[in-house]
Amino acid sequence: MTGALPIITADQRLAEHRGIKGVIFGPSGIGKTSLLWTLTASTTLFFDLEAGDLAIEGLAIDAIRPRTWTECRDFAVFIGGPNPALRDEQVYSTAHYAAVCEKLGEPSVLEKYDTVFIDSITVAGRLCFQWCKGQPEAHSEKTGKPDVRGAYGLHGREMIAWLTHLQHTRGMNVWFVGILDQKLDDFNRKVFSPQIDGSKTGLELPGIVDQVITMTDIAGGDGSPQRGFVCHTLNPWGFPAKDRSGRLAMVEPPHLGKLMEKIRGPLIPADRPLTYETPELPAPPKVSATTPSNDTAN
Repeated sequence: MTGALPIITADQRLAEHRGIKGVIFGPSGIGKTSLLWTLTASTTLFFDLEAGDLAIEGLAIDAIRPRTWTECRDFAVFIGGPNPALRDEQVYSTAHYAAVCEKLGEPSVLEKYDTVFIDSITVAGRLCFQWCKGQPEAHSEKTGKPDVRGAYGLHGREMIAWLTHLQHTRGMNVWFVGILDQKLDDFNRKVFSPQIDGSKTGLELPGIVDQVITMTDIAGGDGSPQRGFVCHTLNPWGFPAKDRSGRLAMVEPPHLGKLMEKIRGPLIPADRPLTYETPELPAPPKVSATTPSNDTAN
């Protein structure tokens, strides 16, 4: 019937295969790149931006090594396909996809992969900002001098468009890796933030992906350090985290392959960690009674 509303039924939606989109943050040296050892190498594509694959030396895994932001965008449209809503002159459009396929070959070469591991979003942000500084928008129209605010504005839009396009690659798992910075705020409290040029990408990234994981060291029962995945938004350390699947514990073993198996595992609605009870409020602070001095008593 023509003109019918294209409703996707519940059965159709539940039967769809949808890849997991996530980001793993952690300090340098914690072993983020080494997570590739926990994946099936023959079906994983390593998006190597850092050229730091010493941690996986000896692992038989396919890789691509973009060196420019233009290459990053080309690979994104090659992996994710075109966005039919865009005009031909826009990046990630049907015309852009056709041009990239002509340059890189048939996209059928990607059919063997079910996971793309992008290491790292921190370096992608640097490549993007370097490209943005050379664009007309990053220079003043009146003086022609560099306009830092214009460059950062363009950088934010470019990064969000890139991430969003990869996020819409429905049939493939896409994992971004990024460095996590620790700073002190104005009240001398520890805060954590992704190491990405500009603030827009770091603020919006958790809303784009399904899973936000912090890979960090956590003290064990005997006080010895151990690595783990922090997966819940409400965690006692204040690490950035989000579990849209509702299947993960607050802390999971640092094994990406097993983590994806658990995310895809069976879920009984009653097991979802949702509560509808009134939260318990902390007890008010005790106020010590003070005796007014003679000067204020009168």
